[in-house]
Amino acid sequence: MKFQFLGTSSGVPTRSRSHTALAVQAPGRRRWTLIDCGEGTQHRLLATAFSPATLGTILITHRHGDHCLGLPGLLAHASMNGRSDPLTIVAPLEVHRLVELALALTDSHLGFGLDFVDVARLQAPLEIDGLAATAVPLSHRVPSFAFVLTELSPPRRLERQRLSTAGAPPGPAWGRLQRGEDVTLEDGRVLRAADFAPAAPARVLVVGGDNDTPALLADACRDAHVLIHEATYTSDVAARVGPAPMHSDAARVARFAADAGLPNLVLTHFSPRYRDHGRGPVVADIAREAAEIYAGALHLARDLDLYELGIDGTLSRSAGAGSPADP
Repeated sequence: MKFQFLGTSSGVPTRSRSHTALAVQAPGRRRWTLIDCGEGTQHRLLATAFSPATLGTILITHRHGDHCLGLPGLLAHASMNGRSDPLTIVAPLEVHRLVELALALTDSHLGFGLDFVDVARLQAPLEIDGLAATAVPLSHRVPSFAFVLTELSPPRRLERQRLSTAGAPPGPAWGRLQRGEDVTLEDGRVLRAADFAPAAPARVLVVGGDNDTPALLADACRDAHVLIHEATYTSDVAARVGPAPMHSDAARVARFAADAGLPNLVLTHFSPRYRDHGRGPVVADIAREAAEIYAGALHLARDLDLYELGIDGTLSRSAGAGSPADP
């Protein structure tokens, strides 16, 4: 499973960080999913392997502008580039109205259909290009949601030694078992895929919208491999700002991740007051605060960084072009 950050700032962009957006792609899939679409998303995509032509679904966590104002432009971009396949958008109803009005008032005509789904009414998991998506309500100034993305078809691992012992040499039978098919040998014995090619645990990614109460994700994170969550401030700055913005600080998220036993935590959505380098508050302050509490694999998101979640649950990162140095 891959995901790439297209924007990691909150409120306003900075020279190195665009507004919030995240691309997610299930293994072996051509189509991909976009979570949130702040201004600048269509421009950031030009520096990635993700194309609006192969975008399958858009998930919007909430209606604040830094999470959705890039949506009309991205849709127009896709249409002008010849997209004809329909597109599903899961979002609050206000975002639906934003898109419809923006397209109408700017005389923008799409060459493809839009299928809007009200995120507040998303009950059963929605299957989107190799992933099952569910929504979890969060705590913010406006209704905000997290999306839980679960791999639908985990890869199978061949038990090679067991197969050799059972008298099944490498060949077509191995391929059938890896596809989940039971195999009958020449002597009549049946090798069941569940025994000789068991499926790996499904990978689970939880992506939170703006949220001042990480504990609301306790059930969603029970089997999760990665949590991506906002850490807009450090705790000292959050105390000075006060509770009104209803954002999380690094310590709050780190404490939840530690208590939940999450193996991987990725923090994002940083206040623009935190610079990548120099004087004053820096992103490294957020990293230090979280690391004092959370002992798992901690990452601070940067625009264009590409992550891959392996079958074994290990999370690896490739730095995107133009990304600032590690904090």
